[in-house]
Amino acid sequence: MSRPKRDLRKRFIVFCEGDTEYNYVDAMRLNQGVELALKPINMQGGGYTNFLEAIKKEASNNCLAKFIMIDFDRAKKHPGELPKLKEIIEYCRLQNNSKRTPLFLILDNPDFEYIACLHIADYQGQDVKKYIEQTLGFANIEKFKGKRDVYHYLNTKNNSFGLMLSRLREKIVINQYQINKRNFEITILNTDIAWGNENKRGSNINEFFEIIDW
Repeated sequence: MSRPKRDLRKRFIVFCEGDTEYNYVDAMRLNQGVELALKPINMQGGGYTNFLEAIKKEASNNCLAKFIMIDFDRAKKHPGELPKLKEIIEYCRLQNNSKRTPLFLILDNPDFEYIACLHIADYQGQDVKKYIEQTLGFANIEKFKGKRDVYHYLNTKNNSFGLMLSRLREKIVINQYQINKRNFEITILNTDIAWGNENKRGSNINEFFEIIDW
């Protein structure tokens, strides 16, 4: 008797804090042909602690990897938040060392709105809020954050996530990982933290795109 075939599909869980990230990733589900289960986190009143609690409660291992998308600006603006972020980093390390479902911490510095601007061909590093309001023509940055079709908006004409990825430079978090395509397995070997880059804008969101696109 032949062994039953495994149901090998690319399933991922994405924890995210902001409307921009949620709307962007939600549209990616349809465009990339992968299963992305979105877990929005309400940061109000709890900060990074809410993220950590949500991650711990998510017991499902029926996925290839979990992504935790966090803005770094909270650690710089709010006293006491940096130690909470370090708790998330340490929790991810412990989980990854135990060879459980890999947890990819994606840290956008300062925030995802900066990453969004990197999609746009004529963006040259200006102040993000002013650029979105004065150049892109949004009444305020909240209108941009609430734009449901933000993925399509950022990936039309000369704008693209490919352009954004090519512009990424400095990173605080770097996950070293390997993929076994034959067995549908992803392993995080090590996570490097470069605190010396905390005042340099950037992100390791390239890892998210690399993983879901293999």
